[in-house]
Amino acid sequence: MAYDISAIRAQFPALKAGSAHFDGPGGTQTPFPVIEAITDALANPLANRGRLTAGERNSEALVQSARQAMADLLGADPAGVVFGRSATALTYDFSRTLAKTWSPGDEVVVSRLDHDSNIRPWIQAAEAVGATVRWADFDPATGELTPDDISAQLGDRTRLVAVTAASNLIGTRPAIPEISRRVHAAGALLYVDGVHYTAHAHVDIQQLGADFFCCSPYKFFGPHLGVLAGRPELLETLTPDKLLPSTNAVPERFEFGTLPYEFLAGTRAAVDFLATLAPGAEGSRRQRLASSFTALEQYEATLRRRIDEGLAALDPITIHSRAADRTPTVLLTIDGRDTTDAYCHLASRGVDAPSGSFYAVEASRRLGLGDTGGLRIGLAPYNSAEDVDRLLEALADFLRTPGPRG
Repeated sequence: MAYDISAIRAQFPALKAGSAHFDGPGGTQTPFPVIEAITDALANPLANRGRLTAGERNSEALVQSARQAMADLLGADPAGVVFGRSATALTYDFSRTLAKTWSPGDEVVVSRLDHDSNIRPWIQAAEAVGATVRWADFDPATGELTPDDISAQLGDRTRLVAVTAASNLIGTRPAIPEISRRVHAAGALLYVDGVHYTAHAHVDIQQLGADFFCCSPYKFFGPHLGVLAGRPELLETLTPDKLLPSTNAVPERFEFGTLPYEFLAGTRAAVDFLATLAPGAEGSRRQRLASSFTALEQYEATLRRRIDEGLAALDPITIHSRAADRTPTVLLTIDGRDTTDAYCHLASRGVDAPSGSFYAVEASRRLGLGDTGGLRIGLAPYNSAEDVDRLLEALADFLRTPGPRG
């Protein structure tokens, strides 16, 4: 499928400001259809969900259409799609709920590759009930987290494994289907952080084997909220703390308070926009999404090679994104220089590539970068070859400027 970058970029009003955005892993820019969907939702009657008044019907329709859209995006059952304030908030909610089923001596496995939102909630939930936390390590030389690394931590008392589908820091994509097979063979559940992964790959939670899969629409053109997908029959077995009069139906029993209807409209529109990235694609929304991600992965792979080749010519740079299977995300450090200074230099030239550990503090420490991390270059579907050239030119210019003395 063709990938029309000019047509795609024309849909993003923020790009008119002139910056080249390599900060997509922290959140993408927003296209017109999403902005318009949010505005339209707010411009029409809204009320608590129901079927009598126009406001009630509009709210109900927004919820149901957003559930179906996310189900189409993730290969999930809409009856298992849960909306929340953020992926972090949802993980905290589910960690506390799942911990009710654990006993002292039970074990939870977390990985050092993960964003802290898929580490700390599980550690704290385990501590609250006397469960043990076991750590799966990754190889800092290769950036790889293998199924064997997970298997080494599994035992008879393992109740849950939490692991990322793609590192937001270095892009590594672990072999989740094989990890899932081993986790389930041990009798445990698998909670997958798909926040970074969902922006770059066609998700199929059945193929991945995830019992729970969470993501954030604002990483793929949508508004700021979180989404979790799980099997409805599994969700039926869980009992969260909730208000007495709130429904016990699934998935609503996990959604606390009134949902942000306008953001659900934006989420549906974001999924619909993703389904247009491959012009001429036909079939159901799920099928068109598959075509879009095929085109997107090919396009982003081309841009990533352009970045990799350009960075290879810059000697003082060390690349920490080394896994064989990874997203178009590059973490780098510069010998003898502070990447925060590089971040500022690039920003002054209209190139947005931030520096930090981006809440993946365990991964940053394992790489020997402490809590400081490095400069992260992350591609999004609206990046162009011209953006990449601007990035490389600005980075080369920074390296030509004298560093601090002494």
